[in-house]
Amino acid sequence: MTWEIVIGLEVHTQLSTNTKIFSGASTAFGAEPNTQADAVSIALPGVLPVLNRGAVERAIKFGLATGSHIANRSVFARKNYFYPDLPKGYQISQFDLPVVGQGTLTIQVEPLSGNAKPYEKTVRITRAHLEEDAGKSVHGDSQGVTGIDLNRAGTPLLEIVSEPDMSSAAEAVAYAKALHTLVRWIGICDGNMQEGSFRCDVNVSVRKPGAPLGTRREIKNLNSFKFMQQAIDYEVQWQIDTIENGGKVHQATILFNPDTGETRAMRSKEDAHDYRYFPDPDLLPLEISPEWIEQVRATLPELPQAKQTRYVNDLGLSAYDASILTASREMADFFETVLAAVPKDAKLCANWIMGEVSAQLNRDGLDMTQCPITAQQLGGMLQRIADGTISNSGAKEVFRTMWAEGGSADAIIEAKGLKQVSDSGAIEALVDEIIAANADKVAEYRSGKDKLFGFFVGLAMKASKGKANPAQLNDILKKKLEG
Repeated sequence: MTWEIVIGLEVHTQLSTNTKIFSGASTAFGAEPNTQADAVSIALPGVLPVLNRGAVERAIKFGLATGSHIANRSVFARKNYFYPDLPKGYQISQFDLPVVGQGTLTIQVEPLSGNAKPYEKTVRITRAHLEEDAGKSVHGDSQGVTGIDLNRAGTPLLEIVSEPDMSSAAEAVAYAKALHTLVRWIGICDGNMQEGSFRCDVNVSVRKPGAPLGTRREIKNLNSFKFMQQAIDYEVQWQIDTIENGGKVHQATILFNPDTGETRAMRSKEDAHDYRYFPDPDLLPLEISPEWIEQVRATLPELPQAKQTRYVNDLGLSAYDASILTASREMADFFETVLAAVPKDAKLCANWIMGEVSAQLNRDGLDMTQCPITAQQLGGMLQRIADGTISNSGAKEVFRTMWAEGGSADAIIEAKGLKQVSDSGAIEALVDEIIAANADKVAEYRSGKDKLFGFFVGLAMKASKGKANPAQLNDILKKKLEG
């Protein structure tokens, strides 16, 4: 039986402010438990929340970056529920009047299996609303006791809610990755998934083609793209098996166990009316003027989608290359600095960054910000490839030395004697000697054994100790052999 998969995401993005959304307490990660749980965050009697302007500006940035509607007037509400790490018994959030309304995000989808080709898809964003984070339950100390750390309580979040537009784990992962790139790109979130700065809740349901939406189950707090893909695949199969075996899927909040690769129900899923939302009486409506929006717009960098389009249209790169080079702002900045050294050879720059640089970073467990070779150093080396000073094999030796020891390309080339021989007279003399010493092979080549050309190239490169300019060598050798 054929089934359709329906997926929507709710992404909790921790905003990069130094202080909490309604108080001046620090948001720094890693402090001793409960040392940043101030009076406002735990709602001690007599305290009043004061909205953090920086959090609002980050929400506006996101709205602008996704072409979303930004509300001139939005309202904070109290979302009432009991949980041990929610000291107030309610969470200040937004409900019917969020700060950011409908928008879109275009994603590049790489199918996770099979021979399907990558494709582009636009996912609708329903809303993005500001809210405060809850605290954290810390399970399993030496005595098996659960503790409550309220340092995180009051940290500003932007919850980004999508429409149920995704129909596979591949699309959900691509959307989550695109969001992750975007919020880091525009500087509103550090994107650290291990520290909980970027957490995803995934709503999954299945239905027969053309049928109404099925009952959804929400997979909570996924902080890994790998786990997201595994959780969705397992949950989809579980729902299909349950229905086909005569069972019924009940709305629930579920957790994914990466050790077993399985999902399990945590609690029945609440609906909006269960939270008894009402406007927070301590906070005035948030009003955002057109002038404020334009001030924030002026601070936005060139966005990933615009940069990709420019790389394709102006630099002649493929859509795939452009998407890889804009996977992070650091990667794009590195590429553009390298490109400044060899502005007429974008493909050469792209190939080295996506190839040797990325591979070595992966081997060493580093990210682009930790690259031991600067963009200026790599650009200097690529200049020497472009002007024929060094061959590709010579460049790889320069790269290895630069990575391990530092230094400029020119200094390494000089110290290691890596300059190519580009003197056509010297190359001709070398070719003449090889042809004279291998008359029998020359005759075979001229009789139609074209594959022997590689044999002559190998002899010439060996004779030149690998320093002959390959392009010149090939041209001269071909002319001599066919003359």
